[in-house]
Amino acid sequence: MYQDRVMEKDGRPNWDSPMQFVLACVSYAVGLGNVWRFPYLCQLHGGGGFLIPYLIMLLLEGLPLFYMELAIGQKMRLGSIGAWTSISPYLGGLGLASVVTSLYLCLYYNVINAWSFWYLFHSFQSVLPWGVCPINSNRTGPTEECEVATPTQYFFYRETLNISSSIEEHGGIHTGQALCLVLAWAITYLFIVRGVKSTGKVVYFTATFPYLVLFIYLIRGVTLYGAINGLKYMFTPKMAELANPRAWINAATQIFFSLGLGFGSLIAFASYNQYNNNFQNQAIVVSLINSGTSIFASIVTFAIYGFKATLNYEDCLDRMRILLLNTFDLAEDAISMDSVLEWIEKLNTTYPEQFAQIADKVREGECNLEKELDTAVEGTGLAFIVYSEAIKNMPLPQLWSVLYFFMLLLLGIGSMLGNITAIITPLRDFKIMSRMSNELFSGLVCVFCLLLGLGFTTTSGNYWFTIFNDYAATFSLLFIVLIEVIAVSYIYGIKRFEKDIEDMLGHRPNWYWKIMWAVTSPLLLIGLFIFYIISYIQGGTPTYQAWNKELVSSGFNIPDVICCFMSKNGSLSRACEFQCEVFHSKLFVRL
Repeated sequence: MYQDRVMEKDGRPNWDSPMQFVLACVSYAVGLGNVWRFPYLCQLHGGGGFLIPYLIMLLLEGLPLFYMELAIGQKMRLGSIGAWTSISPYLGGLGLASVVTSLYLCLYYNVINAWSFWYLFHSFQSVLPWGVCPINSNRTGPTEECEVATPTQYFFYRETLNISSSIEEHGGIHTGQALCLVLAWAITYLFIVRGVKSTGKVVYFTATFPYLVLFIYLIRGVTLYGAINGLKYMFTPKMAELANPRAWINAATQIFFSLGLGFGSLIAFASYNQYNNNFQNQAIVVSLINSGTSIFASIVTFAIYGFKATLNYEDCLDRMRILLLNTFDLAEDAISMDSVLEWIEKLNTTYPEQFAQIADKVREGECNLEKELDTAVEGTGLAFIVYSEAIKNMPLPQLWSVLYFFMLLLLGIGSMLGNITAIITPLRDFKIMSRMSNELFSGLVCVFCLLLGLGFTTTSGNYWFTIFNDYAATFSLLFIVLIEVIAVSYIYGIKRFEKDIEDMLGHRPNWYWKIMWAVTSPLLLIGLFIFYIISYIQGGTPTYQAWNKELVSSGFNIPDVICCFMSKNGSLSRACEFQCEVFHSKLFVRL
């Protein structure tokens, strides 16, 4: 066979089966963004109504670009640098840009896995440490800083991160986090040490076990008290959001980054395929699995949202009930939880002067279930604070905590396998690098990333994490994929690309793929690129959110504690003051 001659010529290893390749792509593409970013976007843009622009963008942008990268990798049988150099000697820099972007991602992405390890290890306790406030130094009561915030926030910001008040305040390395990061990189190394031979075995677990956990959480989630409120919220679409350009932009962006385009991981994975492997069907399957997982995870998340929002709402009603009983000297059973709002209106009308004394407290503590459900949280705020808050209120919280953070860990490690492969594969294509053993070269790359990544475990490390998360792989990836699709369509040529696909699959791509590559996808990417540039210019001086323990000890509320600071001098920005008013909630975290 032709493939046998190719193997003799380049000696390149292959996946043991097409299933291994599919699972590797699923493990890479299905990551933390499916769990903590997509549900946030649904919440932000009208629940289930967001699925309409999301699925449209999948067809116009996600599928064609995913298909294109797999085709390039399988045809060229090289990593990103070698593949693009084969297309044109002038495009070698495009592959190098993918490697550098993947390097940036690897530096901070494994920090999330370190946090998952940290929470996982702390889950094996009789009382979850984020469920209660620690005792103060005088041993007279709970720590004041924790009481002003919440135990879950205190544990994340003070115990997990030991975060400083600003990016300018540099502190030492958090020993516990550093050890967890070393463990995360050690496991990553073990999983990639023998290339696709070891990665191919691992993905059977990293790609499938998270679905088992999600399914268990689905069963538990829908049976939680108040879960129906969250599910109603998700499946009651606000169709007016379809007229919001931001919803379409976010849908296109989510598809783009969720599939992991532009990093070179897909090209690297596909380069280990058999030459006649049917990557077209695999591209469709993986893309649909990725999007389906986002929707599945959202159902689980909104059930949790409903549970937590209902508890917060009923706690609020109970506080109002006690306030009314004490103020108007009513019998204990005079006001029920269901009649609190009616009694507020009744007492305000009947005793206006007496009610005026508590009017401010009633307004500040307004109880509104819809408002609770509208509180949108993403990123680490959702993964390590909202879910932790919900878990501690469940029966057997240790069990649910172990399952959840083990799932996060597997999702993160699965994505890391693709990220690190995007670095190692193209570099190993160079003769000087290929002379090293896989074990040595992979070890050097992992140690290099680990040493640089230790900076994220310092007291100001979370602020640097935010910078990398927001800027390291946004503009660069859009630009890389835009040049990729232009290079394939107009430098390499659609007709030549068609012939390559026919040589591998036995048939040419249909009109849909060609229109997407030549017209639709490039225009969408140009639009996204322009939008991000305009947004960046209009955004003014970048801000970030900081945890200020001095403000906590002074008795400030959460929007003052987790506040936005100007990046230059630490002064509170007007934009942040507005955000703090809008997101006046104990879950105000943005990452």
